[in-house]
Amino acid sequence: MSQKPKHIIAVASGKGGVGKSTVAMNLAVALKVRGLKVGLLDADIYGPSQQRMLGVADSVTPEQQDGKWLVPVDANGIKAMSMGFLTNSRTPAVWRGPMASGALVQMLEQTLWGDLDILLVDMPPGTGDIQLTLSQKAALSGAIIVTTPQDIALIDAQKGVEMFIKVKVPVLGVIENMSMHVCSACGHQEPIFGVGGGTSMAQDYGLALLASLPLSLAMREAADAGQSLVELLPDSPEALALLQAADSVMANLATAARSDGPAISMSDD
Repeated sequence: MSQKPKHIIAVASGKGGVGKSTVAMNLAVALKVRGLKVGLLDADIYGPSQQRMLGVADSVTPEQQDGKWLVPVDANGIKAMSMGFLTNSRTPAVWRGPMASGALVQMLEQTLWGDLDILLVDMPPGTGDIQLTLSQKAALSGAIIVTTPQDIALIDAQKGVEMFIKVKVPVLGVIENMSMHVCSACGHQEPIFGVGGGTSMAQDYGLALLASLPLSLAMREAADAGQSLVELLPDSPEALALLQAADSVMANLATAARSDGPAISMSDD
């Protein structure tokens, strides 16, 4: 493949249910709004969700080129690839770990990503085969950890940070999701999942808190409808926080580049 993304960034979480995929999609759009060429790889082989969140119809499948390459689906300016494009909701991937890892490698290495500035990889939860395969097959520029303030989520998020440290992938920062519930009727704020957990974890590891996002009905409704809140409601607190996170990611990548950060390459193994 002649052209490869300049930067590959994993968006990860220690456990499911923290809104990682919704954050990944909206962050991809925020980076696009900032003028970057962005791709989004849905690496959740067993539970892909980006097809729905990006508003891609079930009938859309990737085109093939020369019998080997996959052409990413253009989702409103985002180059996307997902198992959701290759299967459907009624045909789950009932595979063992090596088969799932092989599917990830195919989507990563045999997709014609082109001259992307950033390829975000929406990781499945946990620290298993998919995470290790990605670390081995692509020289990641960094990882972003998504968590909620809840203690149980933080315990698993810390495992995610430790995993990336062990495989020598820099963690670019933490996004705390569902940090506060704001009543749509009266504006009362209530920390349903706890207070300051993401901030505390970021401080413990010396990481940046990229954004603190509320438990947002608007963001959920937009994602279910195949839209990004960043473009749908660009002046909303959630959108502004995500745009600020995009700016921080870009700044961190620029700093890493000036410090001779890791070159982006993919294995031929």
